[in-house]
Amino acid sequence: MNRKLKLLTSIFMTFLKMGPLTFGGGYALIPAIEKEVVDKKRWLCSEEIADVFAVSGSVPGAVAVNSATFIGYRIAGISGSIAALLGILLPTFCLMLLLTIFYVQLKDNPKIEAAFTAIRATVVALIAYAAIKIGRASIVDFATGALTAIAALLLYFGHLHPLLVIVFGATAGVTLVKIRKHGGRSPLSVTRKPQDKESVYDYMI
Repeated sequence: MNRKLKLLTSIFMTFLKMGPLTFGGGYALIPAIEKEVVDKKRWLCSEEIADVFAVSGSVPGAVAVNSATFIGYRIAGISGSIAALLGILLPTFCLMLLLTIFYVQLKDNPKIEAAFTAIRATVVALIAYAAIKIGRASIVDFATGALTAIAALLLYFGHLHPLLVIVFGATAGVTLVKIRKHGGRSPLSVTRKPQDKESVYDYMI
């Protein structure tokens, strides 16, 4: 029980310190999540975290909240998802309270406006970095690269609803697997890296 409590506390504190980094939306938080969960804690591997971000961005809700909940569950089950969810939400909730109170008084301040202009520009770099990191784990061959390019073109030029693009990607993936199996080739897959530490799944409920 002490080991489980220690793990849950670690999950909560990890996402608690990442919560204030959610300026610009959840996608700006992706690099921080990957650095903490994959590089430092080594709870999940890069390919697993890429799957988490893909699923989190495909369902309704904020991608940061969805990702935290999903990652917490993968690490320590339902209690882990609750710990991660509380950790990611608490700082944002407190910050939003403060911004709501002071924004009306400060919104016309030139220094505040300049600061938010710079923050928006920085967020673009964070999102681009997140896209590159996810792309390295997700684009594993020519087929997945072509799907990425087609989806981007459909979004930019076709102005399709993101849900339709997601459905297209899922359908194309299933079709590619069937074609490869029919041709005697191995299906699309990514080799998972084994975790070096003791499996955290021992603590799941």
